[in-house]
Amino acid sequence: MRILFTGGSGKAGRHTVAYLAECGHRIVNVDKIPLGHPEVNDRVADITDAGQMFDVMAAYAGYDELEPGTGVPAFDAVVHFAAVPRLLMTSDNECYRVNTLGTYNVIDAAVKFGVRKIIFASSETTYGVCFADGERKPEYLPIDEAHPVVPEDSYAMSKVVNEVTAQSFQRRSGFDIYGLRINNVIEPHEYERDFPHYIANPEVRRRNIFAYIDARDLGQMVKCCLNTDGLGFQIFNVANDEHSVESSTQELIETYYQGVPAADMTPTETFFANKKAKALLGFQPQYRWRDILKK
Repeated sequence: MRILFTGGSGKAGRHTVAYLAECGHRIVNVDKIPLGHPEVNDRVADITDAGQMFDVMAAYAGYDELEPGTGVPAFDAVVHFAAVPRLLMTSDNECYRVNTLGTYNVIDAAVKFGVRKIIFASSETTYGVCFADGERKPEYLPIDEAHPVVPEDSYAMSKVVNEVTAQSFQRRSGFDIYGLRINNVIEPHEYERDFPHYIANPEVRRRNIFAYIDARDLGQMVKCCLNTDGLGFQIFNVANDEHSVESSTQELIETYYQGVPAADMTPTETFFANKKAKALLGFQPQYRWRDILKK
């Protein structure tokens, strides 16, 4: 597939782009900072500028596409990851502006150019736990996609707005637009660096609902979305099957979630339910911290 990928130079994006390139897809990475991957075409552009997004959506991926003399090929899919990635990097209103306006511009351009598969990054923060002022418990466990999304911060607010924006575009176009509520992304080098601290201090994982997703498995998730047509508008949680600390699921419930209704869960089962992605897309996380740290 010929794919326009925004934000491919970021933490989550660079691993996903590399994974998709290895799968044989042609990627145009739209970012303010070039990725420099030998098999990826970089394009420096600002997602908050509608003109720039319309331009890259109708541009050649590389000089080789000039050779046939048949004009600019169309993109088969758009994957939109570009964003201010968290709180406390910019002013709150700038975070909100970039994320909401950027997402509008990307999806608007994609729909108007007839790209029928659009995948965008939403966030675990939409559930209102991660960046709450003080402790905010889930309404039930595990958290699935039907859980209320009522965040209190500009970053998570922007992600909720982006989901509504995407649903509105999908309703009018009929295209497939899938949103990914991505949990805490872990790069390969972070297991040995960070997980011993998580094991010793499980409370530091409370704001992430004790969950995580390996950056390489995020690439697989995007591939599953690219390969699955006809679902219309969908939101998917993206997380590993297991939580990120050594304490058992039941011990975590007793310590951190007293009074929260909880389903029967296995001893290591994640609180960030990924069953929908597994059922509808065939998603199967491959990278478990327990296996990696044992090597």
